[in-house]
Amino acid sequence: MYPVVPQTKAYIYATIVILIWSTVASAFKLSLRYLEPAALLFYAAAVSVLALLAIILIQGKIKLLRKCDHQDYIRSALLGLLNPFMYYIVLFRAYSLLPAQQAVSLNYTWAIQLVILSIPLLKQRIGVKGLIAIIIGYFGVLIIATRGDLSSLRIANVQGTLLALGSAVIWALFWIYNIKDQRDTVVKLFLNFLFGFAYILAYTAITGKISIPALPGLAGAAYVGLFEMGITFILWLNALKLSRTTAQVSNLIYATPFLSLFVINIVVGERILFSTIIGLLFVISGITLQRYPLRPNLINRP
Repeated sequence: MYPVVPQTKAYIYATIVILIWSTVASAFKLSLRYLEPAALLFYAAAVSVLALLAIILIQGKIKLLRKCDHQDYIRSALLGLLNPFMYYIVLFRAYSLLPAQQAVSLNYTWAIQLVILSIPLLKQRIGVKGLIAIIIGYFGVLIIATRGDLSSLRIANVQGTLLALGSAVIWALFWIYNIKDQRDTVVKLFLNFLFGFAYILAYTAITGKISIPALPGLAGAAYVGLFEMGITFILWLNALKLSRTTAQVSNLIYATPFLSLFVINIVVGERILFSTIIGLLFVISGITLQRYPLRPNLINRP
């Protein structure tokens, strides 16, 4: 038997991650039938913290935790406020208000938000091509939000739409501030989630949003905690590490939202609107256009 070459392993890992990530939008929607957004986040984050701690122990990285200084803990406290606390509170609320197909498509605009926020925060410059990419992406948002009714521009659910777009802004901010953090990825993710869980615990205690869930809700939260917030992240890092170039696997990620629509249709039972597909195509087109700038000094991040 011939050994599996690293690039093949990279594709295998990436494929597994993409298939799993394609199911999480459905998991969100189904879990929210049994749990409030805050309760879903509480149980999912608890599972994620335990899973990440187990990974650290298995990988023998516990010693790296001891090397963290007070600045590292302050950084994790701030990042944990963005993700998982603020990001998922807003995202789960959006999923509770919108059809899953709209929430997942609008949330995917985080890559466009990354370009916009990088201008003031990272002092990046953007050219004509970047501006065109942003316009294309947000034209897709308009199609999704109005469900294709561009003549009246009537947004079916304004609050849910704003929350889904807001979650994309929070994730982009997290990504930007995470760039400068050079700590081991698994260790910093664990600390971020540990602090995030503390915020979630305080929030649920103050608001009284926590409750003992039905078994399907608890199972959904465990699935989200393991696969949206934990294990898949490690598999994705391995895929990037084994691949000859990051582009060879990172470009596969564009299949995720379309696969998500397929799963949503089968599992959640939503009829996928033609306008959602067209709008998502515009969003993805805007993202891919800004990934290939005319000059090297323009934004070129996923």
